[in-house]
This record gives sequence, C-alpha cells and structure tokens, in this order.
Amino acid sequence: MIEVRELTKKYGDHTAVDHLSFTVEPGRIYGFLGPNGAGKSTTMNMMTGYLSPTEGEIYINGHSMIDEPEEAKRFIGYLPELPPVYPDMTVQEYVRFAAELKKVPREKRAEQVERAIRMARLEEMRSRLIRNLSKGYKQRVGLAQAIVSFPEIIILDEPTVGLDPKQIIEMRQVMKDLAKDHTVILSSHIMQEISAVCDHVLIINHGKLVANDTIEALEENLAGDNELSFTVEGTEEQVRRLLGTFPQIRSLTFSGVNDQVTADLVLEPGADIRRDLFRALAQADLPLLALQARRKSLEDVFLELTQEEPETSGDAKEEA
Repeated sequence: MIEVRELTKKYGDHTAVDHLSFTVEPGRIYGFLGPNGAGKSTTMNMMTGYLSPTEGEIYINGHSMIDEPEEAKRFIGYLPELPPVYPDMTVQEYVRFAAELKKVPREKRAEQVERAIRMARLEEMRSRLIRNLSKGYKQRVGLAQAIVSFPEIIILDEPTVGLDPKQIIEMRQVMKDLAKDHTVILSSHIMQEISAVCDHVLIINHGKLVANDTIEALEENLAGDNELSFTVEGTEEQVRRLLGTFPQIRSLTFSGVNDQVTADLVLEPGADIRRDLFRALAQADLPLLALQARRKSLEDVFLELTQEEPETSGDAKEEA
C-alpha cells in the first residue's frame, strides 16, 4: 500500500526527517505520533507529494511519489492541519470543485459529492458560504474534499482541531467508517483519540522512527514491572501479615490515612493474585475499598519513547 524507504528531509544543517523506513498495510487505521518538531508534518507532506524529500523513496501502490507523482497521488486523499478551503464558495460548490480537481468521472460526480457531504455531516450546511462557518465546520469541509474521490488511502493531520466534544465523537465515527473501505493515517496530539480510533501506531522522535506496532503490543512490551495497588479498611500490621502468604510479591510499600491502608505491590512477571487476594481480604474481614492493576497507557509509552533530548544539528526547527 505505502512503502517508505530511507526517507530524509534536511533544511540546511537541520535534519527534520532522518532515514525513515516503514510500510503501511491496507485496511487499518494508523496513528502517527510525535512531539512538536519531531518531523510528523514534514513526513506527511512528503508522503502526499507536497514536499520533495532530500533522500529516500515513497511508493504508493507501487508508484513512486518522486517519479510518478500524478499516479501516486491518485490513491491519496489528504486533510492538512489547516483545511485548504475557499471562503467565497458554498460547501457544495467547494466539494464539487474538489471532485473536479481530483478527476472524479462526470457520471459519478454528483453521487460522490453527496456521499462526501453526508459522511462529513455537512448536509445542513451545504448552501452556506464557507467564510460563515465555524472552525469546526471548516474542518469538516476539509474532510469532505479529502474523501470526495474515495481514494484507497486517506491521510488526516489533526482532523479534530477546533471541534467540540460532540463533533469529536462524530469525527471518530467517520474515521472508523472510512477504515471499513480505506486505509486511514491519522496524526494527532490527543492520546485518547489515537487509543479510541487506531489499531496501529507509528511514533517518530527527532526525525527517527522509534516505534511501529499495535497499541496493545507497545503497552505490553514496555509494561515494565507487574504492579498492583489496593486500599482496605484495617491496619498496616494486618495487611502485612496477610500479604506474607503470597510468595509472588517481590516488594511492597504502605501508605495510609486514619483506618485505611494502601499497599503498592510489585509482583513476579506474569503473576496475577487479584482473585486470591480478594478472597483472603474478605476472610480476614478487611473491607476492600479499591483494587487496581497498573499498566502503562499509550501516553506513558509515548513519553518514555520521546523523552530524550534532541541532538542539535542547526538552529532551524520544523513546525509540526
């Protein structure tokens, strides 16, 4: 579907993208993550043909974005962070104009324009001038132009910027609907959005790819210690005596207020004592108030992979 080989982009002495290589398979929603200045937007602009790489190759369905840009772009719909809209057009005029630019066949044009407007939830705004729309609705108009040709690959750069909570939920559903028939690549700073929508994540840092896997695999592989925390009504002495019967515990610490005790445990890898612990606490008449197995979230994984300081190679910085 998409193959990126040793992709590099330099601005003077500054390397914004540093020999990136990855493959995007069909039928998935990919989350593209990275801190500000990591090279996300530069990479997406090269993948869509808006920028030329300094080095490397990009193939879209076997077509080189460098040598066959028109053929390669035919498979891509792109929504940049700032939607490319014309304020003096109505919504319907603009989406129809986008369909013409993308060479949608005349006999299919009206149908696909209507379908794009419907998927972007713009039915009630079709006759409004774009200049009179809110930022959120302009974002939807940008989405409609990206999907109007219904290409195989849809790339969305921060698609929920400016949307209210209700619109964000609707946009997430749109992306899930699109993924049924298209490959979707989503760039976002919102971890909850990536977790809610995507099934595969690419993380870029200082222009380099630092992770390429499913969310579940990343969380599992970087999970660290097997930790468990619980709070009961009782004393530290009672809890300590009870926990002495669990050989799976490697270390523990206590804290508490009044007659409540919180125990933080580090267990042997793979050990799960929650069910036996619950029964033991009940038998000891120690009422359980809270029980939580600690696991790294996508946000924890992201922070761990991107915490290193960048290597300085010039004063220029990329706006990501």
